[in-house]
Amino acid sequence: MKKLALHWQILIGMLLGLIFGFIMLQFSWGKDFTYDFIKPLGSIFVKLLKLIAIPLILASLIKGISDLKDISKFKRIGIRTIITYVLTTVIAITIGLVVVNVLEPGDGVSEETITKLTGTYSESSNVQGKIAEASKQVESGPLQFIEDMVPDNAFKAMSENGLMLQVIFFSIFLGISMLLIGEKRAEPMKNLFDSLNDIVLKMVDLIMLTAPYAVFALLASVVVSSDDPDILIALLQYAGVVLLGLILMISFYALIVGTVIKKNPFWFLKEISPAQLLAFSTSSSAATLPVTMERVEEHIGVDKEVSSFVLPVGATINMDGTSLYQAVAAVFIFQALGLDLTFWDQITIVITALLASIGSAAVPGAGMVMLVIVLETVGLPAELLPIGLALIFAVDRPLDMCRTVVNVTGDAMVAMLVAKSVDKLGDPKVENWDDHYEEVK
Repeated sequence: MKKLALHWQILIGMLLGLIFGFIMLQFSWGKDFTYDFIKPLGSIFVKLLKLIAIPLILASLIKGISDLKDISKFKRIGIRTIITYVLTTVIAITIGLVVVNVLEPGDGVSEETITKLTGTYSESSNVQGKIAEASKQVESGPLQFIEDMVPDNAFKAMSENGLMLQVIFFSIFLGISMLLIGEKRAEPMKNLFDSLNDIVLKMVDLIMLTAPYAVFALLASVVVSSDDPDILIALLQYAGVVLLGLILMISFYALIVGTVIKKNPFWFLKEISPAQLLAFSTSSSAATLPVTMERVEEHIGVDKEVSSFVLPVGATINMDGTSLYQAVAAVFIFQALGLDLTFWDQITIVITALLASIGSAAVPGAGMVMLVIVLETVGLPAELLPIGLALIFAVDRPLDMCRTVVNVTGDAMVAMLVAKSVDKLGDPKVENWDDHYEEVK
């Protein structure tokens, strides 16, 4: 009997998790039971993915650079990657602004709903925490982002997933230094990282065996923690506009895959789907990174020289889905509060959302911090800031899950595009967790 494909297994797990979560809501003890005995299974899975994210970036990036034999190749890959990420982010923000201005979801929010949302969320610790975090980022200097990229302690950088850019900097620095000392002297270190890369990828395969059960646990815990359903229904129009924008962005990726990369876009979406489904379940590009790299390299055929740089950088600076959401959310808040945004205000949203996305962490909830920065930049009065965030806070988590899917899909598409441009897009070579099992059984 043919084994069910991984993406189908994950989808079934997600569906059963949703059903289980709704069933648990019918019992007074259901929420506590889910938190105590189901949610930990999902949390362990996410921890395992985060556990191997830094070793994978370190090993694959150093291996990729040391395999180049030519620093000019790395320069070409790097420049094309950054330019492409900036362009896709600008396109994402533009799509968000177009759909929100055409559909005007903020005009349909009643005064009663605004009052209820304000009373429920404006004083919550989560909202206040996002405002405080954003204020801290705004107060930093113009070159703070570049300064933060450079670690003063490599081991400290590798101890925290939030410092991923520092790990990328160190890995590039080490990889280029290995190239410069010559192949013979660099060979022992290169062999070490080659071996580490293979081991970490095998760890990804083993962790993915538990993915269907983990997404069951993650989705069940999301359902039982959902907010007031009346509020969610009231915000359905806003959520629908965000989702439409995200669907249009994925359609744009598919168009690029079909017309520029000359690959079947449906094949692309099918091969990347396990990473998309995990991105949806975890709301974290960083946690999904090991799976994204495995799918892009083994199932799509992007050479490690390209994927090892493009994907870790993308997980950190490429936030197309989040940037699109910034545009929709900012204009929606102004519409709902009866405030006007000029054309130049909307251009400011494009620029600010682009810059904020580069410095944002690839973790759940980072989009809300970015949004605060955008709102302050376009002049939302400080006293209205908590009310503005309260308007969208109830649906932020499910939308966060959806926009992370777009972020991950964008990373994969850019990896294919850059690989195609440097002739590093080959045939897929899939490896399974038990390929060498017979040797050690």
